[in-house]
Amino acid sequence: MQGGLKQDKEGDGALREVKVPVFPESVNDGTIVAWHKKPGDAVRRDENLVDIETDKVMFEVPATEDGVLQQIYQDVGAVVVSGQILAAIATGVGSGAPSATSTGATATRPVHAEREPSAEAGGSTDRPIAPSARKLIAERGLSASEIAGSGKGGRVMKEDVLNYEAVQGSPEPVESRRRAESPAPIPPVAAPPSPVVEFPAGSRPEKRVTMTRLRARIAERLVEAQQTAAILTTFNEVNMQPVMTLRKKYKDRFEKEFGVRLGFMGFFIKAAVEALKKFPVVNASVDGDDIVYHGFFDIGVAVSSPRGLVVPIIRNADQLGIAQIESQIGQFAERARTGSLAIEEITGGTFTITNGGVFGSLLSTPILNPPQSAILGMHKVQDRPVVEEGQIVVRPMMYLALSYDHRIIDGREAVQFLVTIKEQLEDPARMLLEI
Repeated sequence: MQGGLKQDKEGDGALREVKVPVFPESVNDGTIVAWHKKPGDAVRRDENLVDIETDKVMFEVPATEDGVLQQIYQDVGAVVVSGQILAAIATGVGSGAPSATSTGATATRPVHAEREPSAEAGGSTDRPIAPSARKLIAERGLSASEIAGSGKGGRVMKEDVLNYEAVQGSPEPVESRRRAESPAPIPPVAAPPSPVVEFPAGSRPEKRVTMTRLRARIAERLVEAQQTAAILTTFNEVNMQPVMTLRKKYKDRFEKEFGVRLGFMGFFIKAAVEALKKFPVVNASVDGDDIVYHGFFDIGVAVSSPRGLVVPIIRNADQLGIAQIESQIGQFAERARTGSLAIEEITGGTFTITNGGVFGSLLSTPILNPPQSAILGMHKVQDRPVVEEGQIVVRPMMYLALSYDHRIIDGREAVQFLVTIKEQLEDPARMLLEI
């Protein structure tokens, strides 16, 4: 039934199509990974029916109407494209439209009108709200009634919530409440649990598992980076004692004031921005025979998720304070683990920072994130003996690694870039004074 669905004979009910959402230009198709309803189940408008995985993000496809899921046309594992019909919903249950009983189910749940977020979560509204948008509204404690909807019929979409936040700024009081309810924050790049692989019985068992679309895309981009760029890595080390002392002194006050944990990543992003300003070629990219210099600083932060590594982008990092940066990182990390990052949040970027230190890595050579020309690797902080003013002292040291495209970045610039970051971190006041 791909040619359209017709109204029931009495006109009391109708079959409504559920279609694949329109993918962004950079996404060609997706794979159905899970249906949350089966034929005969009652569904509510905007309730998530099916998850579609692309090579970048997971899309949720909501029900378009209240009713009963009449039929599913695409099973789990099917590859689908924008606009393709996924299912049909019978509307007007009890008034002539097919019911769950007529489709073979024994019973249905009552179909209730969808409730929007309560006053505790920021107010209510009669407008439809997409599931991903509703989740963000509840998480951030926003008022749904204040957010303009750009979807059909004024429907509030996820991007509407993000745009609203960008204009209004981070909701610190709400974050403070969330911190009080959940005092143990999720580390920005903490390791997700490793997938459990069950082997068949036998003395030398093997199991073949198809890569997820995200894992396949990661593999493709890493190979592309190795084959198209002249990657070279330079190293330095930084004494983390000044940052650790500053953080210890102010972390409780910072958290109380802004409602977010004061971590290391905010300092590194601010230091990287200052270094990028001094060496613009590190913030550039190669396009054919051209070098594209970017006059903005969109910093990617590598985050581990159960589906693989993703790199959400801190936009205009030069215009943000450390509290805003830390807040965004925490939100991105949480949404990475739930698979709810929007595609616009993980595309673009002019420079990337990855932190292998949270996994115990002492030293590594990170691979570029195309089309970017450089990536900074952070590592484990470890006490080591160093010489200061002729005396051997023990300091918390971290190795830094800068992998860069030697086609446009010379060794002198790469080394000086790392030295600048080192100087910023070993004297944090430099970041405040921008010197």
